[in-house]
Amino acid sequence: MKAALLQISSSDDPAENLETVRAMMREAAGQGAGFILTPEVTNCVSSSRSHQRAVLQPEAEDQTLAGLRAEAKALGVWLLIGSLGVKSEPPEQRFANRSFLITPEGEIAARYDKIHMFDVQVTETETYRESDGFAPGDRAVAVETPFGTIGMTICYDVRFAYLHRALAHAGAQILTVPAAFSPATGPGHWEPLLRARAIETGSWVLAPAQCGSHKISEGKPRRTHGHSLVVSPWGEVIADGGTEPGIIYAEIDLAQSDKARAQIPVLTHDRQFEGPA
Repeated sequence: MKAALLQISSSDDPAENLETVRAMMREAAGQGAGFILTPEVTNCVSSSRSHQRAVLQPEAEDQTLAGLRAEAKALGVWLLIGSLGVKSEPPEQRFANRSFLITPEGEIAARYDKIHMFDVQVTETETYRESDGFAPGDRAVAVETPFGTIGMTICYDVRFAYLHRALAHAGAQILTVPAAFSPATGPGHWEPLLRARAIETGSWVLAPAQCGSHKISEGKPRRTHGHSLVVSPWGEVIADGGTEPGIIYAEIDLAQSDKARAQIPVLTHDRQFEGPA
């Protein structure tokens, strides 16, 4: 399967972002991609809760989801919508940061709500409290497709090795890590974390990312690290998206996952042990 990772710089205008992504999907499909992936918060990058409340919608009414499902069907491709900010079901007042896997028929094959919330102070001037606006998920998701089993994660999840190991034990050979990674932590952490998740599970890691300076009409300015990555099951970086919007491609060969897991069969070597005293 040829995969295409879309690296974009979403604004806080969902309609504008939808048109950008649809055009890039058409370009990727024209290059032979059968599996297209978008980054985290594809529909809206914003630090303003009031703006999010004004433009985000429940899943059933979300125009980005509807538009991208229609585009996937028109192109006959599998699509991972890295995530969308959507309004949760009442009584939950916070949004969901939700990833969607879409079939070539435009149907939703799987949903995953980001489990780990980015509540950190990365520098003296850069603080995030994702859980103030978004409700964490509580369920890991692995879904079978004709080209392999996909384990779905989002951004900050990459720092939690146990989640990816659990997905690999559930049969995932491909781990998706769509992101809007901080430029403060990205240079030191992004690539090593993704390579580690690939190496310790013998899985392909596909990580489409937001990049650059985002056009924001309300709230604090936002920048993201970029460097969408494809990492092989042996931990090699196959493709790197750099820092500008664009598309990177890779052929996903599950035989490489089988080979890596046969050479270093770590998934068969788990042991139970007592905790430290």
